[in-house]
Parts: sequence; C-alpha cells; structure tokens
Amino acid sequence: MGETLLNWLSGIPGEVQMIVLSAFPLTELRGSIPIAWTVMGSQWAWPWWKIYLLALAGNLIPVPFILWFLEPVSRFLRRWRVFDRFFEWLFDRTRRRAGDKIRKYEALGLTIFVAVPLPVTGAWTGSLAAFLFGIPKRMAIPAIAMGVAVAGILVTLVMSGALAGIGFILGSD
Repeated sequence: MGETLLNWLSGIPGEVQMIVLSAFPLTELRGSIPIAWTVMGSQWAWPWWKIYLLALAGNLIPVPFILWFLEPVSRFLRRWRVFDRFFEWLFDRTRRRAGDKIRKYEALGLTIFVAVPLPVTGAWTGSLAAFLFGIPKRMAIPAIAMGVAVAGILVTLVMSGALAGIGFILGSD
C-alpha cells in the first residue's frame, strides 16, 4: 500500500509526500513512519527526527477540521438513509473501541487512546471519539496532539530498533 500511495504522490517533494501520508486516514503516522524508514529510505536518507516531525505535523493537520466540521457534515448527510446507516455504524464502532477509557478519563483517556500505536487508534478516530463523547475542542486538540506525539515516538523507536536489529542479524553496519 505504501508504494502505491507514493506512486500516486510521485513528482511531489518528499517532505510533502510524508505530510500527506501522515494526514491520510488509512496510514496516519503509524503507517507513514514505517514507509519513510523503508520505502522512502531508498530515495531520501532522512534523519529519524525529520521523519518524526513531518509525520507529527501531517497527522495533526486534519484534527481541527474533523472536530469543527464533523457535526455539521454528519447532521447534513444523515438526512439520507445510506449516510445515516454509515454514521450509526461508525459512531457505534468508535464508542465500543474507545468508550471506557474516554468516558472515564475524558481528555487523559483520549490521549492514551490515541497514543497506543495500533490501527484505528489514531488522530482521526480520536477526533471522532472526542466529538462523540463531548470533549470540548479546547481540551481535545491538545489531548490528541499529545497522543499523536507519543505514538510517533513509539513507532519511531520500534522502527529504529527493528531496522538496527535486522542490520545486526544480517551482519551489516
């Protein structure tokens, strides 16, 4: 999937590619950092901190837009049955995945939820959860940003350690 997205973004500077990959809901930071270390690594020899900062910036770009526009867009689209069903499924799924932590700890729970570097626990789902659980935007944005920062650190550490381990096993420097 990473190579397909990069082919789609070909001709765009690498930094912009990285930001777009990080902002995209399917890859977010959890996918863009590994893509940068592996697929993009052959094109650009970026230091870990540049990969981290580009991924962090890209992953945070959609957060305010999701928080500000989700309610009016969902309200408008729910007039049609197909969209109403979709939003009902999406909202129920998000409540089940994030419910206990966020309901109990609110912004702290949101930070922890987003910080866990697993699929569907990123900034997009965290923004949706903040909306569903009524966390004010002034609390949600910093909570999501902190969670994304922690997730980025964890993914970066895993990638740097994993690649160092593979290099050690293969006997390269």
